[in-house]
Amino acid sequence: MKGSVCVYFVFPFLLLCSLGSATLRIPSNARLPSLQAEKLIRELNLFPKESINIIDPNDVSAAPVAPRIVEKRIKFPNFVDPDVSAEDLGHHAGYYTIQHSHAARMFYFFFESRNSKKDPVVIWLTGGPGCSSELAMFYENGPFNIAKNLSLVWNEHGWDKASNLLYVDQPIGTGFSYSSDKRDIRHNEEGVSNDLYDFLQAFFAEHPQFAKNDFYITGESYAGHYIPAFAARVHQGNKAKEGIHINLKGFAIGNGLTNPEIQYRAYTDYALDMGIIKKSDYDRINKVLPVCEMAIKLCGTDGTISCVASYFVCNTIFSSIMLIAGNVNYYDIRKKCDGNLCYDFSNMEEFLKQKNVREALGVGDINFVSCSPTVYQAMLVDWMRNLEVGIPALLQDGIKLLVYAGEYDLICNWLGNSRWVHAMEWAGQKEFVASPEVPFEVDGSEAGVLKSHGPLSFLKVHDAGHMVPMDQPKASLQMLKRWTQGSLSGATAEPENLVSSM
Repeated sequence: MKGSVCVYFVFPFLLLCSLGSATLRIPSNARLPSLQAEKLIRELNLFPKESINIIDPNDVSAAPVAPRIVEKRIKFPNFVDPDVSAEDLGHHAGYYTIQHSHAARMFYFFFESRNSKKDPVVIWLTGGPGCSSELAMFYENGPFNIAKNLSLVWNEHGWDKASNLLYVDQPIGTGFSYSSDKRDIRHNEEGVSNDLYDFLQAFFAEHPQFAKNDFYITGESYAGHYIPAFAARVHQGNKAKEGIHINLKGFAIGNGLTNPEIQYRAYTDYALDMGIIKKSDYDRINKVLPVCEMAIKLCGTDGTISCVASYFVCNTIFSSIMLIAGNVNYYDIRKKCDGNLCYDFSNMEEFLKQKNVREALGVGDINFVSCSPTVYQAMLVDWMRNLEVGIPALLQDGIKLLVYAGEYDLICNWLGNSRWVHAMEWAGQKEFVASPEVPFEVDGSEAGVLKSHGPLSFLKVHDAGHMVPMDQPKASLQMLKRWTQGSLSGATAEPENLVSSM
């Protein structure tokens, strides 16, 4: 999840699980999900004015007046390279009206590649559910970083150095995306992936020169749900010849939540291995596992009310670990949280509320909802669904999957991700399991450990937490370049062009 930080929220709950003679104690300050979501948003030092962007349909002044598409070339104010024109930059921002919605408009940024317009088109989805992709854009892999004085400086390792890069605020109500109809609030992956498919159709209709480029879906955290569903939707649309053919080549999940049954089972193993809990804690907390696994099985793959129950049951495991861990940052266990503050992403909100920035983006008076508790809560029925089930068919058709994970993340840890990837039944499973681990090297040093067979790859990234592109920017850019060029285990086909070709 959560934003992107890619990040995804996990909440304690008002419940005691009695298991034989053992009682798993839940924090006395446990809250309802929406309230706990607000607390965790504060841990990122974010203070969105509204909980979701659902505007009054009678307040026509609140939103930009828009046909099906409104897009403009942009040049951010306070950009440190003032001699570069908006035309040279190839940066765009805008809204698409989502075709199969009631009144939804999805906001996005599009950054043409600094290397070559023939580079792949890569879309990034931040998790949450309900966190804006601007979190990743400004703090992880976008073209810019925000300086302390709110100026923008080039990100030397932005993913636009190897791709034409899209960031989308989704689900509807997140970031600058909005609707005037509450029926556009999404509750499952069908709604989310259909909106994203409609978005892509509008995007490629507006930018036909990029429609034949290779296309890749990427993202982080709760996007471990979004990405497989979206990839399957694109593949389905292509097969049915629904609209513009999208040249889908692969999808990548970073520190994601994809198969909850396997990943929740890995929490205590990871926490014990990393010295966060003791063996006695491990044995006590694991008494919840059979109940959690049964609840997830009842949830299945379709998303029912039983999925909400399984969310509450299974998150006692994570909550109990955090009771013992104290102020450990669960996105990066090497770090401590200072009071309620685990990261400080507040300058993003300060930057985006500036009048000249908002004018440059054309967002009118729309609020910027950095992370939405309302979107989060709306997706609770989706949380415990297993999204791995649709992946084997994509692999069978030659669409590549890269699962990568920073080794110091607890909340979507590498161990749980590795286990679901290894357990996934597909034509090449035996060969993948038997394949050797090889070093993933960057500049002659081992940056991770890679395992691959055919279209499937798993990469454990060293010295990184939940947000790999933030913690290891150079390694993450090399990962993207090599993966999209089909040479993940070796050197890139072309030496890195350190100077912009603009």
